[in-house]
Amino acid sequence: MDNLIKDIRFALRSLWRRPGFTAIALLTLALGIGINAALFSVVNGVLLNPLPFPQPEQLVAMDQSKPNFETGAIPYPNFLDLRKENQTFAAMSIFRTAAFSLIGSGEPERVNGRYVSAGFCSVFGITPVLGRGFLPHEDEPGVTPTVLISHELWQRKFGGSADVITRTITLDDKSYYVIGVLPPDFRFFQTGDVFVPIGQLDAPGLKRRGAGMGLHGIGRLKPGVTVEQGKADLNRIYQNLAEAYPGTNKGNSAYVASLKQRLVGKIGPTLWMLLGAVGFVLLIACVNVGNLMLARASGRSREFAIRAALGASWWRLVRQSLTESVLLSFGGGALGLLFAYWTTHAALRLLPATLPRSQEVRIDYRVLVFAFGISLLSGLLAGLAPALRSSKSRFSNALKESGRGNIRARSRAQAVLVVAEVALAVVLLIGAGLMIRSIRALWNIDPGFRSDNLTTFELSLAPAARTDKPDAIRANLRQLSDALNSLPGIQAASFQSGAFPILDEDDTLFWIEGETKPTIGSDMHSTLTSAVEPNYLSAMGIALKQGRFFDNHDDEHAPWVIVVDEVFANKFFPHGDAIGKWIRQGDDNPQTIIGIVGHVKMWGLDSDDTQPLRAQLYEPLRQFPDQAVAQFATGVRVAVRTTGSQAPMDSIRSLVKNLNGQNLVYNPQTMNETIAESLASRRFATLLLDSFAILALLMASLGLYGVISYLVERRTQELGIRIALGAQTRNVLRLVLGDGLKMTALGVAVGLVAAFGLTRLLTGMVYGVSTTDPATFAAIAILLIAVALLACYIPARRATRVDPLTALRYE
Repeated sequence: MDNLIKDIRFALRSLWRRPGFTAIALLTLALGIGINAALFSVVNGVLLNPLPFPQPEQLVAMDQSKPNFETGAIPYPNFLDLRKENQTFAAMSIFRTAAFSLIGSGEPERVNGRYVSAGFCSVFGITPVLGRGFLPHEDEPGVTPTVLISHELWQRKFGGSADVITRTITLDDKSYYVIGVLPPDFRFFQTGDVFVPIGQLDAPGLKRRGAGMGLHGIGRLKPGVTVEQGKADLNRIYQNLAEAYPGTNKGNSAYVASLKQRLVGKIGPTLWMLLGAVGFVLLIACVNVGNLMLARASGRSREFAIRAALGASWWRLVRQSLTESVLLSFGGGALGLLFAYWTTHAALRLLPATLPRSQEVRIDYRVLVFAFGISLLSGLLAGLAPALRSSKSRFSNALKESGRGNIRARSRAQAVLVVAEVALAVVLLIGAGLMIRSIRALWNIDPGFRSDNLTTFELSLAPAARTDKPDAIRANLRQLSDALNSLPGIQAASFQSGAFPILDEDDTLFWIEGETKPTIGSDMHSTLTSAVEPNYLSAMGIALKQGRFFDNHDDEHAPWVIVVDEVFANKFFPHGDAIGKWIRQGDDNPQTIIGIVGHVKMWGLDSDDTQPLRAQLYEPLRQFPDQAVAQFATGVRVAVRTTGSQAPMDSIRSLVKNLNGQNLVYNPQTMNETIAESLASRRFATLLLDSFAILALLMASLGLYGVISYLVERRTQELGIRIALGAQTRNVLRLVLGDGLKMTALGVAVGLVAAFGLTRLLTGMVYGVSTTDPATFAAIAILLIAVALLACYIPARRATRVDPLTALRYE
């Protein structure tokens, strides 16, 4: 311990005497350690930390798997049977995303919410900060409407007043008693502002076993029960349901997964890949510092030789070198944590909204332990090469040498480290190149509509309008549509409900003319469905391939018609005879196909082609049956094509408000923004990987520059003699650049081989390009060689200016 303390003191004095070397080494390590700690804080918050609920390992997400589909919504009657008959769950609840117009308490406001079943609070193990949770009987229709509100809404709308429990709020056209306020840290998917009992959902399909209604389940397993046991238990119930209700449940099964897995989704592999990539940056930082220490150790070779001659053991000398490097790494780690703290806070503002659990990203004890660990490892890696070169076999040579002899032997270790730097940089640059090409390929995909100058928003009619008769609601919507289409700057506008590109999914079952009506729902055909207005194709920029689209005559009094897309027509009418054929949705009237339009990538640019459900069907919104018309009053999407890149939202809001002051316009967004958000995770990963690759390239270039500069300095006498004997400038340039190119070429070769294997880990993260794309590999190799030439040119040019007389006196 006494010797260790002496080593630390000596290392501190030594580093203090060389401020330039110390500053460069500290900053290099701080950068490498800092970005590693920052990214680990993201991995820790998103993937490693448990969910912020009691016994989070017991929480699971539940869905219903249908034939030919991975997951689907759970019909409410099925959920009731699952909750009643299961033997492995302590509690179950179901939820459905919703939106409400909050009337009163200031200006009308559109708030996000959830319909939930009783037991919601029990499943999560939470207790409202005020009031209580839902009671079982509040799930039933006809009871007094109640609501739970979020802590944020309580503070924003009610000033945190405790008497909110005695008050009512108006959601749409209904008054609800506030019975509780949820905790401030409660987060569940995209947490809503209001939570309403499922019994208040006024929808005819809620009691039908074949209607999913967008309902999804959450459950808490009993202690000791595994996810697989819970799934097996629910599948037992589904087998009973298939026997009792074959028409709606044949072939259905349970989908059960840990809630954390469901929340995190597919982001896990991407984050682990990025953490591995930033680990490469840290390795390059360590190699750079190791090169600096090797150069410094070469200048101290006589010092180490004298120490050895005076009796210092080999281990003592190695320990001295390692002590210095570890001190540097801990100093770099401390600076790196400050950098990580700043970077993490900046990243939280840049993280895509689609990144799950981003609000839980912070610097905690795990990040501190990780930073300490990589600091220690960095110190050992950076100091290992110079420490191992302090072998006794070199001491006698060092005492005999003039201090500048045996140049090749001394630089060999540095050259090996530069090769490693270049190889690591090649791997990162190729990964970044593949991601860039993938993003470019996605942006160049034809989505099936024109996203430029296209804006969407949602519209909710005044609560009083929702109780009108269907004809009155239709007239109200027509009035709004005509007014929107007449606004200056708007080329076309259309209301829409149902499936919409990237944003919404809605499907229906049907059977085709000439087929016997299936008795079992799973034997019917499926298609995505949208209800639209005649201007929809013009607003969206979708191509009409055959037949015609809807016009103003296709209303509630006209024969029922539909338009299908190319995928629908080719799949169900492969002989090209779709026009004029009809289909039926359940027991509804037949709908005649009058046109075929281009396919739209409903599921997104990168995943539409892999989805089992791609066929699309369009219905006239004005032909919707009376019992379904009221749903358009509660919320309908509007697609608007404008003459400019931005829709005149102020004019649109004024127009809608002038028709009725309680009409609401909300969630405006251009389709280019929608597409960008759908690719946010890919773009985020690409941005980070590009940053790491550029940093790696810069570090590798600096490492190469440093080694070549060191070689030039050490070979000053040799170069002077060569110039004195008649060597031309080009000869000296060729000599010095040759050394750099040899190291670069070897590093590029090693990196290409490594990248050929490692980039296969990007399978599933790249689109439209192979993970071993020859063009990307070749471009990166050329880039590295070009940058290496630039890095070597400066010291090479300096070498040509060596004065022979000065060089001959050079010791």
